[in-house]
Amino acid sequence: MTTALALTQGDPAGIGPEITLRAWLAREEHGLAPFFVIGDPDFLKNIAARLGLAVPLADATPENAADAFAHALPVMRLPDGLTVAAEPGRPDPASAAGTLASIEEAVRLVQAGRAPALVTNPIAKHVLYEAGFRHPGHTEYLAALAAEPGEAPPTPVMLLWSAELAVVPVTIHVALRRVPDLLTADLVVETARIVDRDMRARFGLRAPRLVLAGLNPHAGEAGTMGTEDRDVLAPAIEALRAEGIAITGPHPADTLFHARARATYDVALAPTHDQALIPIKTIAFDEGVNVTLGLPFLRTSPDHGTAFDIAGKGLAKPDSLIAALKLAGRLTRTQEGASA
Repeated sequence: MTTALALTQGDPAGIGPEITLRAWLAREEHGLAPFFVIGDPDFLKNIAARLGLAVPLADATPENAADAFAHALPVMRLPDGLTVAAEPGRPDPASAAGTLASIEEAVRLVQAGRAPALVTNPIAKHVLYEAGFRHPGHTEYLAALAAEPGEAPPTPVMLLWSAELAVVPVTIHVALRRVPDLLTADLVVETARIVDRDMRARFGLRAPRLVLAGLNPHAGEAGTMGTEDRDVLAPAIEALRAEGIAITGPHPADTLFHARARATYDVALAPTHDQALIPIKTIAFDEGVNVTLGLPFLRTSPDHGTAFDIAGKGLAKPDSLIAALKLAGRLTRTQEGASA
């Protein structure tokens, strides 16, 4: 039996509902694997009517969603009778319960094997914080949900993937001044191990080629422009190579992302958030996909946010969500082929 990908609703006041509807309309053009959205069908119906999108909806379960997908967007209702009453472009903490319930239900489904992968629409952390949300972000919340009772959450690693470039920021949403203190050899080693493992297990690469960008200009210039590259990053690379992981660096970040350099590696790790995200958003702004490595299940998402400023105006492009759905479908097939 063909199973469908689980797609969360995201913040209903953002562009998630629109790009979900547009992704379904583009399903044949892009050869998308079947997916179902966990949300409020009445809300989606209203958004479709508002935007003039001819998208029929079908009440669905994970088991029958694939059969419905060809002729209607399958929608699994939110648990506990929750509904959505958001106004596009007007974030409201009152919608937080539905947003979180959609994520929690999706994780339960993939953990139970009722969906092969999870694709998440964008959320707005500041909206959730106002409703009492206590996790640092979307990814950390997924890690907490993935943990077995009494066990520490797995370490999630953010991979930004496109056909042209794949990058991993070693430190993520922290102030730049904090990076040198957070950037330890242990963190680099743990991050690279997870990347190597999941590129093998999820992407099917037999020998992933990794590179690490330097923190300082010219990767520290032998310690004359900062010692972190020499004293922290270089020892981490030596330790990783001793384990058999194919990684080189630290390389000057300013020469690591042109086409000729990109051909020499599969994933580039970078010490800071912007070192990683600026090149991929320059090269593949509309096609980039956020993939969370380190979780016990496959999760992808668009590489953009809620875009409240254009929500409900018919301007949202579904390209990144389509890319996230395509990649989730592809990686699901890769995993199924490896386990066959």
